[in-house]
Amino acid sequence: MINTSELPNYRIHLSQLLHQAFDKVMAAETTDIDLRIEMTRTKQANHGDYSCNLAMQLAKPLRKNPREIANMLIEAIALSPYLDKIEIAGAGFINFFIKNTAKQAYLFHVLQKGDSFGASDFGKNEKIQVEFVSANPTGPLHVGHGRGAAFGASLANVLSAAGFSVTREFYVNDAGRQMDILALSTWLRYLALNDIHVPFPENAYQGEYVKIMAQLICQAHADRYVRQPEKLLDGLHETAHDKAVNTDEDLDQLIANAKRILDQDYAYIHNFVLTEQLGDCRNDLMEFGVEFDTWFSEQSLFDNGRVAHAVQLLDEKKHLYRQDGAVWFRSTDFGDEKDRVVQRENGQFTYFASDIAYHLNKFERGFEKIINIWGADHHGYIPRVKGALQALQLDPDKLKIALVQFAVLYRNGKKASMSTRSGEFVTLRELRHEVGKDAARFFYVMRKSDQHLDFDLDLAKSQSNENPVYYIQYAHARICSVLAQWDGDIATLAEVDASVLTSASELALLQRLIDFPDMVEAAALEFSPHLIAFYLRELASEFHSYYNSSHILVPEIPLMQARLTLIAAIRHVLKNGLELLGVSAPEKM
Repeated sequence: MINTSELPNYRIHLSQLLHQAFDKVMAAETTDIDLRIEMTRTKQANHGDYSCNLAMQLAKPLRKNPREIANMLIEAIALSPYLDKIEIAGAGFINFFIKNTAKQAYLFHVLQKGDSFGASDFGKNEKIQVEFVSANPTGPLHVGHGRGAAFGASLANVLSAAGFSVTREFYVNDAGRQMDILALSTWLRYLALNDIHVPFPENAYQGEYVKIMAQLICQAHADRYVRQPEKLLDGLHETAHDKAVNTDEDLDQLIANAKRILDQDYAYIHNFVLTEQLGDCRNDLMEFGVEFDTWFSEQSLFDNGRVAHAVQLLDEKKHLYRQDGAVWFRSTDFGDEKDRVVQRENGQFTYFASDIAYHLNKFERGFEKIINIWGADHHGYIPRVKGALQALQLDPDKLKIALVQFAVLYRNGKKASMSTRSGEFVTLRELRHEVGKDAARFFYVMRKSDQHLDFDLDLAKSQSNENPVYYIQYAHARICSVLAQWDGDIATLAEVDASVLTSASELALLQRLIDFPDMVEAAALEFSPHLIAFYLRELASEFHSYYNSSHILVPEIPLMQARLTLIAAIRHVLKNGLELLGVSAPEKM
């Protein structure tokens, strides 16, 4: 009789048995071999449940035929209460067949674990920081941010389930030129509301949300911030006085003039727009099911001297030089394509300097692994940031970068416009309102993050088997409906006889449930939450096929109870998997 409360992970169990067999076989050998056992799931049931190519790995160092080595390993494998038989296939694959009784016993293991099934201590509580989204708080989140948000939140959930201690962080870019441009844009719209019209820069923020913020300031403070508008155009090119400002040089001059004219009140405008946009961002993400443990301010790195300190450390280690009045980091010494400025001629530190300080701070906070989720267009930033860490004598391999490709929207089979005539992108909020949170979260993680994603809006809204999230949720709701029809106590299912579950489809479903913890671990190791999405689709497909071909509430009580136990376990796994992806598991649809 198998003890269901102490069932091992069968893949790990077989790997351990094979490792012990390897030690026995190698006791008579003088060759030193770096062992790497890869136990994989087979694709066909007649090839067993798990397979390993260890014999073929050993063929060259042992100078023996792989099938001969496979026989040696099999003879050395200890008896296991879970193992039915072992076969050699092809050139020397070792195929393992799990006993049906071991698969049937796993049902009760799933029910006992319940909401925690799939979780493990694999990560050994290693401290990991996942930094994602980190959008400039200069406007609403758009559909591009949405993919990074869904991917980052799902990855953090998967890592946590796999036993890592995860901190979710949003890096607030609240310092620098972009925030100044937003503050200036809002103030100019505010002046217009007070009948003072200044040419609005073409390269300022044009969105309707800027006008709304200006209206809020006007409602709260009337004309308090109307100051010397005639001096606003001082120092600009003559063409800017009667035409729209269209150069970065004139825009920077406008910002400088605004700061001088408003003096201390400039801080109010700046802080107001930052608070408004950051608050909107928080709410948008919360409604999307994405929450952070830490919101880290870039400005704080300047305020507490961490940026200056980081640059000083690089200087002390002889990694900086002066040229043309600026201070440069020798990033080409660390594989970058060119050296990078960390401090400009005017003494201001660059964005790169604050990035260095921020990553130094991450290490100082004791994270054992740091995961940055960046847009694919930031690929070129990787060598310079890792180079700076190496220059600071930190381990650059502890920093992992996951790149996220942009998502392209499709409607009626045609590429949908991603922006309006005014230049505003389709917002994440608009997408969520159109297709719903669940569909948006799931569709965003259906592909590996660095792969191109076509987001089919019509499919995401459809209630059909072709819509993967609907298909999976429907499987969960279908099971809930059957259990409601039965109207029994699910706790009693822990005592049923599962040995009657012997059909090919039932055994396949049992093995699919057994695979779930391994899938969570793989998704964590490979930074690939899309593996969970694939798994859920396959589990739902197998369940729907089983449901359509087999009656659950049959007259035979033992068979009915066993099948109810099976679908109750499937329900748990569907729910747990959907939660990892931030998707709900409805009981009715």
